[in-house]
Amino acid sequence: MTTDTDHDARATMAELGIRVRAWRARRGMTRKQLAADSGLSERFLADVEGGKGNVSINSLEAAARALNITVLELLQDAPRPALARLHDLAARLDDGQLEQAYALLSGHFGLGDTLGRERRIALIGLRGAGKSTLGSQLAAERGVPFVELDRQIEREAGTSMNEILLLHGQAGYRRYERRALLHIAEQHADGVVMTTGGSIVSERETFDLLQSRFYCVWLKANPEEHMSRVVAQGDMRPFHGNAEPGHGAMGEAMEDIRRILASREALYARADAVVDTAARSVKQSLKDLERAVPAVPTQERTP
Repeated sequence: MTTDTDHDARATMAELGIRVRAWRARRGMTRKQLAADSGLSERFLADVEGGKGNVSINSLEAAARALNITVLELLQDAPRPALARLHDLAARLDDGQLEQAYALLSGHFGLGDTLGRERRIALIGLRGAGKSTLGSQLAAERGVPFVELDRQIEREAGTSMNEILLLHGQAGYRRYERRALLHIAEQHADGVVMTTGGSIVSERETFDLLQSRFYCVWLKANPEEHMSRVVAQGDMRPFHGNAEPGHGAMGEAMEDIRRILASREALYARADAVVDTAARSVKQSLKDLERAVPAVPTQERTP
């Protein structure tokens, strides 16, 4: 006989599984990666995400640490009260008033200078949207350096991205990421075009830092185009590790892309501008991107 208590327990486990799966998707981590970082087995994590299994507080803490969040963040998804009030106020403003509000807040609290920020362009979005291709061409057009954040992170750490994650986990990686962001902003005060990793938006403090010092553009594409471009590049990170190579693996990779996009869409939408590269040529997308970013004063362009 099923009791109300049993029903509530199953509902709780199902909700916990949804939250773990959503955070993993937001971080762009495979279950295998989460298992390696947390010390938990893939089988156990599969049971948790499926709403089954016996979950202890220790296992929850291990999973949360690997996701670089607290147990409270894993168990609840409530916004900070003050931030919610600010959001309610901002929702009443038109675009012009929002720009004024941003300038006042950033100036008063020293969160970044508006002029310098608009000269520093950051391209965000999932891999396969065209960040590197369009970013390098936009930098050449504007006469400013082109920088890949991932390469700067490797220089900061003195090792490869894989080694950073292996040695320091997500938390250590994010520390190097924030340090690299600050260095790029300081070194390129007069202008830069920078590409970022797709998961940067899922780390609130890092994304806030990025937005305070860079003009962010979301390069958007549909899941099918993301997939075809990633396959063409021959690089399935982080969409591997869930199945053996073949049709099944491709199907799971596509599901990973859909899940990651769905979990991050609202975060990517916080960008200053959105450029949809779906069904657009590189030339067409570059023109769209040029129109989306603040113009460079004519006298500052490279002859």
